[in-house]
Amino acid sequence: MTTIQNIIAELETAVHPVARAIHKGEGFKALAIGFKKGMVLKDHKAHVTSKLTVLSGAVIYKEAGQQTVLDQYDEIDIPVQVTHSVEAKEDSLCLLTQG
Repeated sequence: MTTIQNIIAELETAVHPVARAIHKGEGFKALAIGFKKGMVLKDHKAHVTSKLTVLSGAVIYKEAGQQTVLDQYDEIDIPVQVTHSVEAKEDSLCLLTQG
């Protein structure tokens, strides 16, 4: 099974988003994050420059009291050390790149 197939399988019984590294290197990381509708990646901060890209589904990115709806193929830059969260509007798969 691929990493993404494993995430999808784990989501069947998960109560929180499922994140797994799909590629790592010196100074960078790529993560796949799976959500079922309504799941929330609670408030947290990025410690390195990051970008969230929606591969399928739709999510709401929340930062500094503002909300941005991200649909399939939309992306958003996540600033370093800024509190943010992500909520799934529908079953979704996202790519998070860091580095």
